Amino acid sequence: MPRIFTGLEVPETMAEELALLQGGLTGARWNDPNDFHITLRFIGDVDDRTANDIADMLYAVKRRPIEVTLTGLGSFGGDKPRSVFIEVKASQPLVELQAEHERIMRRFGLQPESRKFRPHVSLARLGRETTSRGVADWIALRGLFMSRSFLVPRFALFSAKDSVGGGPYVVEETYPLAA
Repeated sequence: MPRIFTGLEVPETMAEELALLQGGLTGARWNDPNDFHITLRFIGDVDDRTANDIADMLYAVKRRPIEVTLTGLGSFGGDKPRSVFIEVKASQPLVELQAEHERIMRRFGLQPESRKFRPHVSLARLGRETTSRGVADWIALRGLFMSRSFLVPRFALFSAKDSVGGGPYVVEETYPLAA
């Protein structure tokens, strides 16, 4: 497992619905709906032994299923947009689950995550030709995004192809949320 992270899977029916938002943005490299997820903790490139130890330690997480609410569209990068995404409400159970993953990774000696947790589902990575005006127009045209919710019964340990980012992602292990 060269590059790993923990996250929540997006149900197939929801992923199909979100995929309908894709298209119409110059320079966008749209993510495959099968790769839609909510990252909890990016771990990065680790050796197989560390990956296996992390996979085992994640079984200690005991939480209830989480209701995930998708709230709207957004982008990262400001004047130099790098991605567009679906925003996810940072509910207390979701934030607590992410914080527990962070604590587990710190026990393995990993550096703390430098960015504040902002849950989201990435729709596309953007190229240099994508303008902030283009992103604003794209979001405005889809401005009637209706909030959607779904129940998450488990989290997963994913692996990613060694590349500059993006899928395909493989679910290596799943962990029930049923405390």
